[in-house]
Parts: sequence; structure tokens; C-alpha cells
Amino acid sequence: MVGCAPSTVSREIARNGGRAAYRATSADRAAWERARRPKASRLESRPELLRIVRERLTLDWSPEQIAHWLRRAHPHDPLLRISHETIYRSIYVAGRRELGAGSAKHLRSGRSVRRARVPQRAHGRGVLRNMVSIRDRPVCVSERAEIGHWEGDLVMGARPSAVATLVERSTRYVRVVPLPDGYKAAVRSAIAADLALLPPALRKTLTWDRGREMAEHQQLSADLGLEVYFCDPRSPWQRGSNENTNRLLRQYLAKGADLRRFSRVDLEGIADRINTRPRRVLGWASAAESFLPHLHGEPSPPARSPLALVDA
Repeated sequence: MVGCAPSTVSREIARNGGRAAYRATSADRAAWERARRPKASRLESRPELLRIVRERLTLDWSPEQIAHWLRRAHPHDPLLRISHETIYRSIYVAGRRELGAGSAKHLRSGRSVRRARVPQRAHGRGVLRNMVSIRDRPVCVSERAEIGHWEGDLVMGARPSAVATLVERSTRYVRVVPLPDGYKAAVRSAIAADLALLPPALRKTLTWDRGREMAEHQQLSADLGLEVYFCDPRSPWQRGSNENTNRLLRQYLAKGADLRRFSRVDLEGIADRINTRPRRVLGWASAAESFLPHLHGEPSPPARSPLALVDA
């Protein structure tokens, strides 16, 4: 009896040559060698892995997206494996700066230290006329069973600047729509002009929060031939895809920034950064891979490397 679990003994024997080659003296020497500190980190000891992680961080991919993309892109190379927590430690832990001192600026938070999330206080909303409740939406919308159903909201900058965001529910494809001064009166026309660029089959419904900017929702519905639905009071989580995407966009559209300085080309570039990232909710495919084949009337292709879409 050695006073430990059989599995512990099995692992000890296996890591030191197996039953035929195991020798206690050499195993003890190897254990002391493995225990020596400090040890080189995974990124420090694997230059190719370090290069790839640096490249993806400069594209503003999150550590989790990088970790899962590596598994898809290099399924048979165990040396190109890393967990997202290891990448975070290399960014934040003092003394482990393999990725460079400025690597934190590519994270969505942009912070140089990690902080716990704090819930934000809700704010009041006005009452709109003739709203159609989200509870009246067709089942196919709730189940994300078909493409063409959108969620929308405003992303605010320094007052009075704002942009509108539209997220397709099934593919998570995002469109960022610039708004002029006096945006509340321009939201309907800006959204109508943007969605009119899509085929009718790709603009079936729109779900919005209860913001006063959507006062002309009936005219929007008539302009585009789509149904507009509204969340329950104080329930923005009912359009969660849009809420999550807006948090991603805050990396580029800061709350205190004057969003009027962003041109349409700038906003399209920001949306492209989001749309070409691998997404966990899509099985680590990108939103562009999922949406664009429908836009061009093509069947969905097999998943491609998101890097190919970025470089295209």
C-alpha cells in the first residue's frame, strides 16, 4: 500500500516510461526537474504559437476566440493549443508580458487590469403608440429558425451623437448605421435606407427596445414591409443578441466619444471586424460566413478560416 489512489500510481508510471522502464531514482530526478521555478510559459516556449496569438490580438479577437480558432485551424497539432485563461494571464499578470505591454488595448474592455462586471442601473423610457408586443412574434423568430429577423438599438456617444445597430438573430451579423444630429427624427429614415439594401427575404421583422427614437415605427413598417416588435418594459435582455453585440462595439465606439467623427466607411470597417471573428454561438464560425451566402442567394458553404475573410 502506498497511500494514494491507483490512478495516481498509473499516471506516475506512465509519465516515466511505463511498467517496463520505470525506475524510482530517475523518476524522482525528473520530478524535481519539472518542479523547478521559474518555468517558461507556454507562449514563451513556443514561438510559433506566440506569433499566432499576437496576430489575432491585433485583429481584436478575444482570447476565447483565439483559443477555439486554433483548435479549428490546427486540429492535428497539439503544440498549437492554448487556453483563453493562459492568454489573459500573459496579458495581465506581472512578469508574464510575452504579448507586450500594449496587448490589453486590443481587448474589448481596453483595461490594463481585470475588473469584475458591475450591473448598470436601468433608465426610464417613454411610451410609444400602437406598439406590437414581442410576445406576438411568430415562433420561428423566437427559435431563430430562419434568417431575416433583426434586433436593433442605438449606441450613444457624446450627446447628441449616436449610431443605430442592427443584428440578424440567427447569424449574428451586424450592421452599423450612421445617424446625423437630431438622430431621434432620423432613426426611421436611416434604418429604412440601410435595410432597403437587402433583399425582402432578408428583412422580415425588427425587434426594438421601448426607446422614443422608434416613434415612427408604423411608417418604418410600411416603408419596408416588415413587422416591428417591442420588448416588454425594462426588458432589453429580450433582444439579447443586439445587447451583446453593442457591448462588442463599445471597444470602438466609446461612450464619451463624438460618434459623428466616424464616417460610413469607418463604421463598416468596425462592423467587419465583428462579423469576421469566430463566434462561440456559431460553433466558432463567423457571422460573415453564416450570413453572406444568403445575401448572394448561395447555399451555405462549409466553414472557412475567419482569417481568409479578414484578408479578403
